[in-house]
Amino acid sequence: MSSDASSPVKSTTPPLSPLSPVSPVSPNSLRLPACRHRDRSPSPMRGYLIPSPLPTRRNRTCSAAARAAEGPVFTGVCKCFSRSKGHGFIRPSDGGNDIYVHISDIEGEYVPVEGDEVSYKICSIPPKNEKIQAVEVTITHLVPGTKHETWSGRVLES
Repeated sequence: MSSDASSPVKSTTPPLSPLSPVSPVSPNSLRLPACRHRDRSPSPMRGYLIPSPLPTRRNRTCSAAARAAEGPVFTGVCKCFSRSKGHGFIRPSDGGNDIYVHISDIEGEYVPVEGDEVSYKICSIPPKNEKIQAVEVTITHLVPGTKHETWSGRVLES
């Protein structure tokens, strides 16, 4: 009986030469799509939020972002918004169901409060694309007589 333990194991793959091409999955060869480079709102809570299963600005696909950017602009009133939870709802001015808004989709320096008039575009929510959420939300008129907070924490009384 011969012993196979002493025989060296031969590899069937050839050794890589220094001139071998770089693997396509190496970090140096990956490039992000051009639409991923967008300005972010200056929220101090950005690094501390729990990831949401909804498609936020960070994890929305380029095609969904492009469809939302091409869509019409709607108006409405902020029904509620919780900075600590990171989301709220908008009541459309033409009626209909309330629309979800995520903190990452709010443009400008103020945290929306109940009664603020806003303009927004809409984007469908996967996986079934049956529901929608507001994106590119901009406060057009601050409700008078209320305190408004900036993302940096400064309070402005109107």
